[in-house]
Amino acid sequence: MNICLLIQGGPIPTSALSTALNFAREAVSQGHVLYRVFFYKDAVHIANRFNSVSADENDLQAHWTVLAKDSDTDLSVCIAAGQRRGIVSTNIADGFSIVGLGQMVEAMFESDRTVTF
Repeated sequence: MNICLLIQGGPIPTSALSTALNFAREAVSQGHVLYRVFFYKDAVHIANRFNSVSADENDLQAHWTVLAKDSDTDLSVCIAAGQRRGIVSTNIADGFSIVGLGQMVEAMFESDRTVTF
């Protein structure tokens, strides 16, 4: 089954990114395909390459990057939401790409399920 993830919750005030990561890992381990992960609203903060994570915290950006490489999944960041929050092409983390909402619509069309966090 092709699955698309739409993540809206930011890394600090919610657990949306870590919950979505756990879901994505489990889906891939069960043989499902992650068609695309689309970061929207405050979730775009995960793609800032200047994020600093202390030693006692979970580096979600690194975990998402590893998952994307291992599962050949696109990590897409909404351009409009990113620009409003200072995420632009000069500070986007490796493994993430800035795209328009059309990419989300396409992913929803091409996927069997879209799961929102």
